Amino acid sequence: DLDQIQEDLKPENKQRLLSLPEDEDLPGLGQHYCVECSRYYVDERSLGEHNRGREHKRRVRDLKAPAYTQKEAEAAVGLVTDNGRTLSTPAVGPLSLLSLKQKNDAAAAAKVASADRTMDTE
Repeated sequence: DLDQIQEDLKPENKQRLLSLPEDEDLPGLGQHYCVECSRYYVDERSLGEHNRGREHKRRVRDLKAPAYTQKEAEAAVGLVTDNGRTLSTPAVGPLSLLSLKQKNDAAAAAKVASADRTMDTE
């Protein structure tokens, strides 16, 4: 996951991952590791080819964006209201879409009414 890899990219963690002791169970004895992709390679040449590849470049680009927080995830599914109180159940599905449409229609009607009042006073 990108959030775990972002944690690994911190200088103290990255240095620890790049200087691991040799491990017979890992490719290349665990000495050729790409931190951004969280993968081991057999030799330095394979790691270099990987670093020039599309998959690695895409991962590096994705890691530049900050990871989503739990609060952002809850807000995305409707678990948090504007005043910060947490709802007991998320408002998702057809009913929430209907209520959103009703709110938008009410806002549009209020805008039209406001414009009509402005024209009447002129």
